[in-house]
Amino acid sequence: MNDEEIKRLEKEVKKTKRLAGEAAMALHDLIEDRLPEAYGELMETAQATFDACKAWDDACKKLLAATGETA
Repeated sequence: MNDEEIKRLEKEVKKTKRLAGEAAMALHDLIEDRLPEAYGELMETAQATFDACKAWDDACKKLLAATGETA
């Protein structure tokens, strides 16, 4: 894999980490500020957070595989 592809993967890791952080903040805000009234939003928000974290993990694994590093 060339340097350009590695940089693209690094950018993807940073982007997905930011998105996972934003999703985690939304979940935190729901839990801290709006429960129990907004309990109907809990599953959707939690799933979105899980999906964002999974995307970040997948991006990290791709980068590690491309650079030959181990976790």
